[in-house]
Amino acid sequence: MTARPLASVSIDLDNLWAYRKTHGDPEWSRYPSFLPSAVPRLLEVLGEQRLTTTVFVVGADVVREDGAKAVNEITAAGHEVGNHSFGHEPWLHRYTRARLEDELRRTDDAIVEAGAPLPLGFRGPGFSLSRDLVEVLAGRGYAYDASTLPTWIGPFARAYHNRTAPPHESGDGRDELFGGFSRVLAPVHAYRWRTSAGTGLVELPVTTMPLLRTPIHGSYLLQLHEISPRLARGYFKTALRLCLARKVAPSLLLHPTDVLGGAEAPGMEFFPGMATPGGRKVAWLGWVLRALREHFDVVGTGEYVHRSNPRRERPVTCLDAGR
Repeated sequence: MTARPLASVSIDLDNLWAYRKTHGDPEWSRYPSFLPSAVPRLLEVLGEQRLTTTVFVVGADVVREDGAKAVNEITAAGHEVGNHSFGHEPWLHRYTRARLEDELRRTDDAIVEAGAPLPLGFRGPGFSLSRDLVEVLAGRGYAYDASTLPTWIGPFARAYHNRTAPPHESGDGRDELFGGFSRVLAPVHAYRWRTSAGTGLVELPVTTMPLLRTPIHGSYLLQLHEISPRLARGYFKTALRLCLARKVAPSLLLHPTDVLGGAEAPGMEFFPGMATPGGRKVAWLGWVLRALREHFDVVGTGEYVHRSNPRRERPVTCLDAGR
């Protein structure tokens, strides 16, 4: 019997305060949370699809009661827990090595304290990545990073975000959100970073449409679904066919907003798709996961890295050094 090709699914557990912080809403400092609504719903959807996956969590949530509870529930359901930074700042690539070390250590400690194993995977908020960050991850013994989104669409997403956000000061980091046009040249297949200490840390890109390099993650699919469910289904099916033809293992990224309606995320009217009711989003996500499972053996990102053992290499010097 021929083995089915692998695919992976992961969730960035970005909380309500994190979205509002990036958007420039001063009320973020009250740390409003939608985790009590989002986590049970996400776990229910994954359970119905019989999937175990990877959930990247934010340290500033995990040190709080609802975040620690979420990590405990996620782990009990058999999912991997990854590190998504402590403060969820999408300009992480501007941090010094010392500050990066602190971000990772504080989140690692919080995750372990909440009852999950020490993380082996990391994803930078806003797909933030630098040479220093890769070197620090490798030095801390991480097995993989999942912070790249190989697409040309980043500058347009940044323009939309900053146009809808309150005025901000130049240099606060928002002018560098989501990367530049150079991301279109980044590999779509998993590979290993060649660092000063050797080759080991795997990079698992969030998959974009082969050839076109347009996003296929949950939030983007929801935007298409709002325009036309038929268009969204055709787009995702085309992406899966191209992945099969090009031998790309899809790495599908989800967020809590993929299952929450606007009433459950107050203050996020600026975010695309929040006018869609939560129940409709859940039904759509179920279809997406079923379509993925129809063609692929779907696992979490950590299991995918372990089972695939990628051989391609890329020098870490191709990244900006950081600060």
